[in-house]
Amino acid sequence: MSFEHLPDGLGIGVATPRLTWTLPSGAGRQEAYELELRRGGTTHRTGRVDSADHLLAPWPGEPLTSRERAAVRVRVWTPGADEPSAWSEPSAVEAGLLAPADWLAVPVGAGWDEDPEAQRRPARVRRDFRLDRTVAHARLYVTAHGLYEVEINGRRVGDEILAPGWTVYPHRLRYRTHDVTGHLTEGANTVGAWLADGWYRGKYGFDGGTRNIYGTDQSLLAQLEVTYDDGSTLVIATDATWSAAPGPLLTSGLYEGETFDARLHDPDWCTAHRTDPVEWTPVRTGSRDPGTLVAPLGPPVRCTEEITPVAVTPAGEGRYLLDFGQNLVGRLRVTVDGPAGTTITLRHAEVLQDGELATRPLREAYSTDTLVLSGRGPLTWEPRFTLHGFRHAEVTGWPGELTADRVTARVYHTDMRRTGWFECSDPLVNRLHENVVWSMRGNFVDLPTDCPQRDERLGWTGDIQVFAPTASYLYDCVGMLDSWLTDVGLEQFPDGTVPWYVPVIPGEPMWTPIHPGAAWGDVATLTPWTLFRRFGDRELLRRHYPMAKAWVDLVERLAGPTRLWDTGFQLGDWLDPAAPPDDPAAGRTDRHLVATAYFAHSARHLALAAAELAYGADAARYAALADEVADAFRRRYVLPSGRMTGDSATAYALALAFGLLTPQQRGPAGDRLAALVLADDARVSTGFVGTPLICDALTDTGHLDVAYRLLTQTECPSWLYTVTMGATTIWERWDSMRPDGTLNPGGMTSFNHYALGAVADWLHRVVGGITATAPGYRHIAFRPRPGGGISWARTRHETPYGTASLSWELTATGVTARITVPEGCTATAELPGCAAVDLEPGEHVLHTADLTAEAA
Repeated sequence: MSFEHLPDGLGIGVATPRLTWTLPSGAGRQEAYELELRRGGTTHRTGRVDSADHLLAPWPGEPLTSRERAAVRVRVWTPGADEPSAWSEPSAVEAGLLAPADWLAVPVGAGWDEDPEAQRRPARVRRDFRLDRTVAHARLYVTAHGLYEVEINGRRVGDEILAPGWTVYPHRLRYRTHDVTGHLTEGANTVGAWLADGWYRGKYGFDGGTRNIYGTDQSLLAQLEVTYDDGSTLVIATDATWSAAPGPLLTSGLYEGETFDARLHDPDWCTAHRTDPVEWTPVRTGSRDPGTLVAPLGPPVRCTEEITPVAVTPAGEGRYLLDFGQNLVGRLRVTVDGPAGTTITLRHAEVLQDGELATRPLREAYSTDTLVLSGRGPLTWEPRFTLHGFRHAEVTGWPGELTADRVTARVYHTDMRRTGWFECSDPLVNRLHENVVWSMRGNFVDLPTDCPQRDERLGWTGDIQVFAPTASYLYDCVGMLDSWLTDVGLEQFPDGTVPWYVPVIPGEPMWTPIHPGAAWGDVATLTPWTLFRRFGDRELLRRHYPMAKAWVDLVERLAGPTRLWDTGFQLGDWLDPAAPPDDPAAGRTDRHLVATAYFAHSARHLALAAAELAYGADAARYAALADEVADAFRRRYVLPSGRMTGDSATAYALALAFGLLTPQQRGPAGDRLAALVLADDARVSTGFVGTPLICDALTDTGHLDVAYRLLTQTECPSWLYTVTMGATTIWERWDSMRPDGTLNPGGMTSFNHYALGAVADWLHRVVGGITATAPGYRHIAFRPRPGGGISWARTRHETPYGTASLSWELTATGVTARITVPEGCTATAELPGCAAVDLEPGEHVLHTADLTAEAA
């Protein structure tokens, strides 16, 4: 049993959480279910509910109240069974603080004056208290203006980092609920927190960045609620009774890195037996509207992997170059001993240039961590409040010899559950797929960012719009993206304009003031639809529908009666390889052709969403609008022959993939697209817009062989060119590194940018052969289409209903496929040259030779 889209039910922010369960092995499908709800010493059972639904089923009782805990279990009836299944193990759900009045805490931080325009030394805050009897349970509800890490009695609370994450802080500030029963002891106790600027007041953004975007304070907001064994309670909330002092962090910034002076650190600072080398003074209290405090919709950022260096190269006295063999996002943990005052500097970069760290692509993200030793013995240390994108690191000032066992790269990202896998007989394609996975990991850090290394790291709407189908296959990212889409709606302008990136921060001169832009603003319509189709959450679609509608209505006004969006600033097919390094929008495809195509596509998907939500009038209106825009598109951009006025691969890919051509035009357009690709010797000629679509456009018009030629090309520009150049993540530019090993001279040269990795969705559906044909994969099409010299492929996806998998291989007599259909789902399998066959839940082995013989 799970609740909403959360990994566990502790601190849920929904009074009536929806329930999801998977069926017992061999059940086939569900005919009915019964839920049991235990709360407050009472038990409630629903009785038999005749329903096949076990995804996001409604809450079976009265709404939860703040702090209320309940246990839920389920049993099901399946076809042919005389009795229901056994009861599932009970799963616990506990509400967080659901009402603003539940909050007593106020923000507290440093009581001393600070220069708001400078980089300020972070504070720590704490409070002593006593517990005079046995504790039954305790909860900590906590957030901050800035970033925080909490300790109780010297022990860290939780394992997430960069909490509370980045949301549109004036409207939504996340708090998290922790069970801290085991942290407390009868008698003297201390609760305290490290603080840092983070996104709230640290310098952030490009072109020099902006400080104090949300405020000038750096404050903790925490409420510790203790329940004794006799039922009485004690609340320790942040208020004027807390104290503050400068900590051993001298500086901390998400871009800059962190400086830690171990000489200033008392490891017992948050315990009753501390030595207090610094003076603690009263905190300054602030204010916060508790109505803006919200519970998380997804998991936090955590360490998910540790990597040791594959090479440690001495480069002078006390200086070493490290290679971790993988471009990643995280930070270094070192174990070191040396004299007091020894200063060790850690610098980071994604690639080397002439044997040294290539830091130019980082721009003003200096990515430098500094450790000053205390001389009190060996120390294991890593930064707390920063992250870096890197494969290589330089260590200077190291005392003695640095060996690989003394340094570890710790990988951090939003701790989503992995749900999708793919591999095939081509090792270069496998490495490409791994690069996509690593780029997603590195850029799903509380929100979907464009890049993790330079002075940017923003939630670009266009990047995730094209990548969401891939992302939702690889990871259970629905909770995280639902939260971020909520912020997109909050940042949407009253006229419907969707910002280029969310949350919005200053971006002079190109990005401020904000203009509506195709492909980027269409995240409002297309990404909620993608999440609905992949995860089956109709209410998510409903919540974000007003945002989608406002966007399409805006574009309708901008286009006017002509239905052509042919005015205004557009990014077009961003980073088309033909665009000059200093003008990524100057590609081969007419920017307004792109805009009008997306207008039709978004109107069509808004109509589909309206129909799904039973908004009949809207469904008819926007379907008609989509038809009108498609007609206008054909009149302006398509010749009767099917050739297009903008004779580029992206133009044809858009027209074909978005269904903008007549049946008579599709064949000639597909042929022309294939001819354009082959004329370029199957090198990529598309940017952010065309790249996710081109392989499908070729496949669907009978040119699967050309799509495979495009996939397997190794000359620049191509997906596999980056692999042959040693890439371990997806690059921002097709030639971020030139064939001669030099870096692209453009100011945007990231080596970790997931957008061009959106081809992995085609790998999953066409090469691997798994496609969701009903929301949540309730019905699945298994249709592998071999080619490109690939002789086998294995694809697996953890759907909301369970495991779907397809493993196929070419044999002397045809194709053999091994298929798993999840319990509660149905499927259709279509192997090459064979008619489709229907499949029930379970394991299946199919051979094309057998299917052909049966048909004969």
